[in-house]
Amino acid sequence: TVELEQASGQTGERAPDSVAGIAARTLPGVVTLHVSGGDGGALGTGFVLDGRGHILTNHHVVESASDGGSIRVTFNGGETARARLVGGDPGYDLAVVKVSGVSGLTPLPLGDSDEVRVGDPVVAIGAPFDLANTVTSGIISAKERPITAGGEKGDGSDISYVDALQTDAPINPGNSGGPLVDERARVIGINSAIHAAGGVDRQDDSAGSVGLGFAIPVNQAKRVAEELINHGRATHPVIGVTLDMGYEGEGAKVGGEAAGGGPAVTPGGPADRTDIAAGDVITEVDGVPVASGEELIIKIRSHRPGDRLDLTVERDGESRRVTLELGSSDPS
Repeated sequence: TVELEQASGQTGERAPDSVAGIAARTLPGVVTLHVSGGDGGALGTGFVLDGRGHILTNHHVVESASDGGSIRVTFNGGETARARLVGGDPGYDLAVVKVSGVSGLTPLPLGDSDEVRVGDPVVAIGAPFDLANTVTSGIISAKERPITAGGEKGDGSDISYVDALQTDAPINPGNSGGPLVDERARVIGINSAIHAAGGVDRQDDSAGSVGLGFAIPVNQAKRVAEELINHGRATHPVIGVTLDMGYEGEGAKVGGEAAGGGPAVTPGGPADRTDIAAGDVITEVDGVPVASGEELIIKIRSHRPGDRLDLTVERDGESRRVTLELGSSDPS
């Protein structure tokens, strides 16, 4: 008879800042969402915001439920509940759903994404390929990474613009909407996109992680979630111009006219009050160069209405600095 020796098992709790310790504190507040609707189904992740049943996720996860579809939420312990859509915003790719009649919810604490540093350890939790409660770890690879995702509709209404946190923690389809947490188990980002062979993608079942994942900073997500809960919609910060998205030079060029034939610079808007005119090229925001119209939109969206921005504007070969206060636009 052969008996193989076996080392004695570990005893006691894991260190709170270990991956195991972080996962133990975070998993009770993470949910898996199965969504069905007229446009088909979707799979994603979310996390509990408060004791009233509000759950934050990506808009693209629950979009198909907006036309009478259904949302089924599965909690870490296996319990399920139906949820209703409170509000969503495709421009931020964020949505809030709510469950009712569920007790013992575990809201996750929100951190401060402005304090995140490149190289900080992070943990991502989600349901990649419907494998619920999957934990992966990595670091913050970069900050303020301008990305756009979506555009499947062809009219631009579903494009999201994000000044993202980049991470090498493995993120796959099904992780969308799940939390990216720091070593103190605080949410610092909402996992939303990965870089696949064809570029940045929200949710493509044929794509897997190549170590390039992107998360919406929680400071932006917090503001949007509060507006969705309180008002059912989110406001967008604007400078009051229509951009020439076909401009191929460096910077973001103010177009000749708005969609529908109106002026490219909104009369009385923030840009108009600082003498920005059609044909001007915006080259920097707060001293940081912008390479395109998409990057300018991303930089603006990373702020909130009422914030002040310093812009560098070129006109006829001459540069000048202007300061403006962001206005507010209701996308509805």
